[in-house]
Amino acid sequence: MENKRLNMYKAAPELYKAMMSLENALQQTSLTPIEKELIKIRASQINGCAFCLNMHTRDARKIGETEQRIYLLNAWHEAGDLYSESEKAILRLTEEITLISKGGVSAETYQHAEKVLGVSKLAEVIMAAVVINGWNRIAISTELPID
Repeated sequence: MENKRLNMYKAAPELYKAMMSLENALQQTSLTPIEKELIKIRASQINGCAFCLNMHTRDARKIGETEQRIYLLNAWHEAGDLYSESEKAILRLTEEITLISKGGVSAETYQHAEKVLGVSKLAEVIMAAVVINGWNRIAISTELPID
């Protein structure tokens, strides 16, 4: 199916480049490649972004993420020790940021993430969640086709 909506890069190249600058800046953080992909996949699951889910599950596999952890990501709360304590803090924070209109980020989630991750990594997770939520909104509103 041909995409009849705009190509963001062509329609607003400077804005797209600014978004890519944020994405590129995330490559310099202390977040591991797996942590970055978990954030991207989880937010994309919540937002229903097929384009980003397709991209980031593939990327996660390429860097060694297991099929089991990818399949169970939307049920990580019930997956026992399949995810580390820091990954659980990252996932809970990602969910609350993605669902910001449902009550924001709770004090409990924020304080736990700060305790487990530290201030710097907490800031990095917040920015990573913000960026993937932005990409999800671009992909969904422009109906980016999956390959």
